[in-house]
Parts: sequence; C-alpha cells; structure tokens
Amino acid sequence: MTTMYRWSLFALLFVTCMEVSLQKKTRKGPQTLSRGWGDYIAWVKTYEEALMTMKESKKPLMVIHHMEDCPHSQALKKAFAVDKTVQKMAQKDFVMLNLMHETTDTNLAADGNYVPRIMFVDPSMTVRLDLVGKYSNRLYTYKPSDIPYLAKNMKKAKLLLHTEL
Repeated sequence: MTTMYRWSLFALLFVTCMEVSLQKKTRKGPQTLSRGWGDYIAWVKTYEEALMTMKESKKPLMVIHHMEDCPHSQALKKAFAVDKTVQKMAQKDFVMLNLMHETTDTNLAADGNYVPRIMFVDPSMTVRLDLVGKYSNRLYTYKPSDIPYLAKNMKKAKLLLHTEL
C-alpha cells in the first residue's frame, strides 16, 4: 500500500512539474511599445506625443502603420527588426511610432488606409509625401525585400532635415 501511495504521489508531482514547465514556455512577456519592430528603439505611444517629441528633438518622425494579423505587416516587421542599418538609424536619428490604428491626421493616409505603410514627418510638421516606396498603387508600402530602399528613404529624411533647418 505504501508503495502504491509513493507512486501516486510521484505521478502527481511529475504532472504538476510538467504543467508548470508548459506554462512557462507558453507565457509571453509583457507587450512593449516596439511590438516586435525593435526592442532597442525608443518608441513613443501616440501620434501627439510623437509630434511633440519631434519638435523638441528636431529629429524626423517615422510612422509605421501595421496590423498584428496582417501577413505583409508581419513579414516587414521581421525584416525591419533584423536589419542593423535600419535599426541603428531608427534608434539614433528618428522619433519612432508604430500604430495599429489610424490617426486623425489625414495627411498620413495620402493614398489610402492600407498596411503596412511607412511615412515620414519632418520637424516643421510637414508630412514627407515625396519619400515613397517602389509601388505606384501603394506609394508608402514596403516589402521585406525593400528594406535597403527604406534605408535610403530614411537617409533622405535625415539629409533633407539638415538642409531645410
């Protein structure tokens, strides 16, 4: 009887340990403002906060519109997050905002409300409609293979900023 009791206790302990182990593996950490776009980037919460920070810092604002359930947004996010050039510029040279909803500023939807969409705003509060991606039907979208092109647009946003101020 004591042997059976020991085995039952052992089995119960084993099952409990397995459940705790599974819970630890499936538990996600707290959601950060990066939402996977780059954990070492200082992200702002709202468009209003972004505009204020941009004016104070004199850095251009980069706005990333995306959706969690959009496969194109997810693919671009992965490419963006691993590209060292883009990450470094985003950390150092831009006020960064990623949004999963539209803003009240219709200038940020110049050619429609689609995702993913990346737009730039300079410290004079001008939406940079000239910094477009490669596609004529969705001017401000980028695909994962377009990350080098996005990096070029980021450099243009920085350079024009310095010549305009």
